[in-house]
Amino acid sequence: MSTAAVIAIAVGVVVVLAAVSFLTLARRSDVRGAGALSGETVQRDKAARKQHEPVVDAPTRSEVEGAAAASRSTELVPAAEPQIVQWTPPDPEVIGVSRRQFFNRATVTLMSAGLGAFAAAAFVAFLWPSGTGGFGGSVTVGKIGAIRDGINAGGGFFYVPEARSWITAYPQEALPLAETVYPDNVLANMREGIVVLSQKCPHLGCRVPECATSQWFECQCHGSQYNRAGEKKAGPAPRGMDHHPATVSPGGDVTIDTGVVVPGAAIGTNTTGQEAEGPHCTSDGGH
Repeated sequence: MSTAAVIAIAVGVVVVLAAVSFLTLARRSDVRGAGALSGETVQRDKAARKQHEPVVDAPTRSEVEGAAAASRSTELVPAAEPQIVQWTPPDPEVIGVSRRQFFNRATVTLMSAGLGAFAAAAFVAFLWPSGTGGFGGSVTVGKIGAIRDGINAGGGFFYVPEARSWITAYPQEALPLAETVYPDNVLANMREGIVVLSQKCPHLGCRVPECATSQWFECQCHGSQYNRAGEKKAGPAPRGMDHHPATVSPGGDVTIDTGVVVPGAAIGTNTTGQEAEGPHCTSDGGH
């Protein structure tokens, strides 16, 4: 699933949650008017009662006052004992929701839903494997023939910036000795005639450049030196240059797995026997 699809799903969830929140709050806001009659309805009821009420002679004021005086009593009527009724808080659903409360709740609900959907989409996108290549994963660098041509054109060195790696040629006559030193995933590359090396110096992680005159790798930070196979020759590095395993497809495409780092060979390893072929670009590392 692509990141765009995940974001589209998250936006859909936000819209659905917003609609549900709006309908719920709108229903609550209608409670205030429940059971109330409009003015027009009240007027029609009054008119209808007047049409059906019988016409009677209304009593005069004197008759009303006389009847009230006759019914008046001088006896004292004891007051009824008051009944204490326990107070209960009103139901918010019955009271209703004010306009300000409605918009406040709607705003908080929508913001919470949006932030939650964004966090979920970001979390899923972070965990979902990316379909694109790049450092930390598999990087396709081209055909094996083109890489060999690049090594020759680069004076023995071919740099792959996308993989942060160096590719050099490995002599076939050195394979018997290499098989006693290197693991299978590195030997597979050597049998194809190449070595894939990480650009990081095993000492403190500086980028190691090539030296065209000595035909070695020479770190300019602290003077560590390695032959073209990445085997340590001098300096403070604790081992040879690290390797990245690579695969060659039946069609000749070379893919470097930069997510796997194979530690370089131990100090003293020298399967190719290559010595410096000219002046060093850095100090000789103590030699």
